[in-house]
Amino acid sequence: MFELNFSETADKQMDELENNPHLKKRLKAVNKALAYLEKNPRHKSLNTHKFTSMSQKLGIEVFEAYAENNTPGAYRIFWCYGPTKRELTILTITPHP
Repeated sequence: MFELNFSETADKQMDELENNPHLKKRLKAVNKALAYLEKNPRHKSLNTHKFTSMSQKLGIEVFEAYAENNTPGAYRIFWCYGPTKRELTILTITPHP
């Protein structure tokens, strides 16, 4: 099991999801994906893969996990391992561009 840490950006994005009644369905999908990330970042339904452009920009390995799929503007969760061995840092939670 991993402990999830949220960047300031991701924390604000979660607040927006939680406080906007129009995003209730999206919030449910994001929470489900976060639960899977906690248990197994490689869970099949997350379609986790390395996100190369962000990895190169930040100088660390950044991964993308799907909160939604086959949905216009489907939400994605960008995360990295650390800062310690059993922790993940959620960098951003955003609709797919």
